[in-house]
Amino acid sequence: MPELDQSAPDFTLTDADGQAFSLSDQRGQRLLLVFYPGDDTPVCTRQLCDYRDGVEQFADLGVQVVGISADDEASHRAFRDKHQLPFVLLSDPDLAVAEQYGCKGLIGMKRGVFLLDESHTVRYRHVEAVAVFRRKRDELLQAIESL
Repeated sequence: MPELDQSAPDFTLTDADGQAFSLSDQRGQRLLLVFYPGDDTPVCTRQLCDYRDGVEQFADLGVQVVGISADDEASHRAFRDKHQLPFVLLSDPDLAVAEQYGCKGLIGMKRGVFLLDESHTVRYRHVEAVAVFRRKRDELLQAIESL
């Protein structure tokens, strides 16, 4: 798992529309990487809808939200469309990226959030040991504002 003030590991994953998304192509953009266990599950749905409802607040702070789970593109499309999620959802089917970020668990993905600055240095990170807990939007906005 990358430490605070270290460079985030680079990766390329596919988004819900089948397009490649490379972290290196996003340089210059602040990103909130949100690792979550699965599309359309109760806790993940509440978490991502909470972020959806505050997407303007994230944008006002210059932060783009990016969701990452092991689900495939079709699942991401259905989840995004059903809940009107206005951010990128990436597929990490073998959990290789999750492992780089310390979010690979014994049985699937751990819930985690990483704030990357414009140079993709990790400025905030939180990985949940128990998947039912989640970082709420207000907690993240407060952490971002304090940086």
